[in-house]
Amino acid sequence: MDTRKCRLLVRAVELNSLTLAGKELSLTQSGASRALAELERELGFVLLTRSRAGVRLTANGVLVLPALRAILVGEERLGQISSAILGLETGVVRVGTFSSVAVHWLPDLIKGFQEQHPGIEFRLLSGDYHDVAGWLADGSVDVGFVADGAPPRCEYSPLRDDRLMLILPKNHPYADYRRLSLRYVENEDFITLLETSDQDTRRALEAAGIRPRIKFTTKDDYAIISMVEKGLGVSVMPELLLRGHTGKVAALPIDPPVKRTIGIALTGDGPAARHFFDFVKAWIRRVR
Repeated sequence: MDTRKCRLLVRAVELNSLTLAGKELSLTQSGASRALAELERELGFVLLTRSRAGVRLTANGVLVLPALRAILVGEERLGQISSAILGLETGVVRVGTFSSVAVHWLPDLIKGFQEQHPGIEFRLLSGDYHDVAGWLADGSVDVGFVADGAPPRCEYSPLRDDRLMLILPKNHPYADYRRLSLRYVENEDFITLLETSDQDTRRALEAAGIRPRIKFTTKDDYAIISMVEKGLGVSVMPELLLRGHTGKVAALPIDPPVKRTIGIALTGDGPAARHFFDFVKAWIRRVR
C-alpha cells in the first residue's frame, strides 16, 4: 500500500481538510482527491465524506484509521532505525500536550533537544487531558504529557508536582490573603473548564465535599483568567498555567494544599521518541 496515500488520509483527519493535507504533501486539490479515491478503491469502501465544515470519517474510515496510522508509525520507525545504524539521527516525534506545558515547557525543551539532535523534527498536538489520552490510545502521538496518572499500555514517568491555586479578581476582598480554604468557593460564582478538561479541580472539590456555583464553562484556560480579571467569578487553576499572568489576578495557595502531578508517557518505541522521552526527564531534573 502507498504510504503517501495513508499519510494524506491521516493528515486530512487531523487538519479537518483534504486540501490542506494535500498541500503538505505537495499535491494539488485535484491530486489529493485522486489519491484519496485511489486509496478508497484499493480498500473497497469510502473513507471520508466532505462538506463545507470540513472532512468526516465514515464508519468504515473510523475502523481502518488506527491501522493506517500504524503503517505510518512503522515506516517512520524503520527510517529512524536505519538512520541510527548508519550513524545518522533523523525522524519525527509526535507530541501531545496541554496548554501549560505547551506554553511554559515545550519551547525550551524543543530548543534544547534540537541543539543535540538537529535532524529530528516535531509535530505538536495541543488539547486537554482527554484529548492527549485519546491521542496516546489511538497512536496519534508518540509522547504525551499527562496529569492524571499513567495511561494504559504506555511507559510513564512523573515529572513534577504542580500546586492548584485559587484565583480571584485583584479587587476582591480576599485578594490580599496569604492562603484560602477551598470551601470559600461555595459562596462565589465559579468559572470552570469543560468536564473532560478539568479533572484536577473537580477531584479537589469532590474530595472537600464542595459543590461550586458554576456560572461559566469554557475549554480555554486563558479565557478563564480574563473572566476572573473582569470580576465575573473565581476559579481554581494550576500554578504552572498562571505563570506570567499573576499580575492580572490574585492567585492564592489553597489550604490545605492541592496539587496535580505532571508526567510524561511514551507509547512508541522509535529511537527519536525514546531520545525525547529521556531528554524531558533529564531536563526536569536540571530545572527543578
